Amino acid sequence: MSLFSEIVLASGNAGKIREFAAFFQPYSVKVIPQKELGVVEADEPHVTFVENALAKARNASCQTGLPALADDSGICATALNGAPGIYSARFAGEKASDAENNQKLSKALREFDNKQVWYACSLVLVRHADDPFPIIAEGTWEGEWIDNPLGENGFGYDPHFFITEYRQTAAQISSTLKNRISHRGKALIELMNKLDELYLRAGLKIPDIPHYVQK
Repeated sequence: MSLFSEIVLASGNAGKIREFAAFFQPYSVKVIPQKELGVVEADEPHVTFVENALAKARNASCQTGLPALADDSGICATALNGAPGIYSARFAGEKASDAENNQKLSKALREFDNKQVWYACSLVLVRHADDPFPIIAEGTWEGEWIDNPLGENGFGYDPHFFITEYRQTAAQISSTLKNRISHRGKALIELMNKLDELYLRAGLKIPDIPHYVQK
């Protein structure tokens, strides 16, 4: 038995669809991309990750009548007061490529000694469009910006995101390790813990932990 059987994902990103589908599988919850349900994408007018994620989740739930999950994430640079932040995907322009975004951030950070950057992720789950107490889970991932890209496994800013502990970039480490230590991985662990609390409160059996999530 599950708290709900279907959930709409407010994203069209194929990687996120696979990741969240795998996460919810032990909960017997089917994840449906919002595009399949004809959802018109929400505006993202806010200046914080969590507000934008909440707007996307409420929008998807309102249009489908289903519980909805949304995430908003990006990279932040200490020397740039948190930029590019929520503008990470369009830092160099609305239709900018990963290479163009990386090039702009590299150029912006060259004049600073402080190369500290971090990824941030906010996940928001609403049980219905007017949910007064949405489930919010967040995670961050600390790193250091390097000018020369390394690795082929990642995407976005990953080739420049150097993880001091592992002496590799986010594009060099394995996907299994990344799922465990990344900002989204940490947010998923927090989301899992909060879902487990709801299952216990409802007297339901807690599902087995997904293979890539460790408490």
